Amino acid sequence: MQIISGTTEFHIDEPTALSIGKFDGVHLGHRKILSLVAEQKSRGLVPSVFTFDPSPDELFTGVSAGSLLTKEEKEETLSMLGVEILVEYPMNRETAAILPEEFLRNVLRDRLNTRYVAAGDDLSFGRGGEGDAAFLKAEAPVMGMEAEIVEKVVKRGEVVSSTLIRSYLRKGDMERVAELMAAPYYVEGIVEDGDHRGRSLGFPTINVRPSPLKLLPPRGVYRSGVILEDRFYAGITNIGVKPTFGDHNPCVTETYLYDFDGDAYGKKARVELHSFMRGEKRFSSPGELKAQVDRDLLAGAP
Repeated sequence: MQIISGTTEFHIDEPTALSIGKFDGVHLGHRKILSLVAEQKSRGLVPSVFTFDPSPDELFTGVSAGSLLTKEEKEETLSMLGVEILVEYPMNRETAAILPEEFLRNVLRDRLNTRYVAAGDDLSFGRGGEGDAAFLKAEAPVMGMEAEIVEKVVKRGEVVSSTLIRSYLRKGDMERVAELMAAPYYVEGIVEDGDHRGRSLGFPTINVRPSPLKLLPPRGVYRSGVILEDRFYAGITNIGVKPTFGDHNPCVTETYLYDFDGDAYGKKARVELHSFMRGEKRFSSPGELKAQVDRDLLAGAP
């Protein structure tokens, strides 16, 4: 996948089919739009995505809501879904002030060579958010583009959105999060050399430090799965700060892998969080912690 990032000076020669949005989480609604864009490849159009970096909300409020997918995870997911060109357009005071018609003409038509564009019905672009789905639908044909507006996806009576997913994530409802994102929620990173307390207690673990931008569910123990060197291992993951061993530990994901006996240090691991088991707890002694972990491992065994 070609990634165009940090510049407004670019030009795509091939005609493109484009989707516009934040794509935080790349959830069911996003995937519906992306599938329409991917279908345009049969017409000779290159499946593409246009998004802003940072998001308009972050630019104007100065506050990040946190990411369901980090930038790197989003790029990887979009590539897997068939996106061939990703534009991470710089969002600043100047680019935010562009008029909607200028955005369609100068960016979509002239720079991205867009022939087809799909977007959600909550689309907002241009100065003060003056451009919306109705504006796009009316003005795109004038500039030689076909526009398709996509209604929100409803799942079990709820409109799928990143906000909804965040609400379930805060509750630790990982099954519902996975349903709405069409994939298990995960933390990805390089396995670090930890303090080896798990090994000393009889349950060796791998430690992955989450990105500070990544939203995490409540601290506690989760049934999990880990993809390590293209192999899948069932596991039990604790997200937290190891309160039994002090009050100032960094937040990490610490995972025991069933049926794994090897060296994972320095390797990339994806820790999928499948279901919540119990909250994080401070134990009075390492022995009490070991007894609880033994019960966790038995309860979570595949």
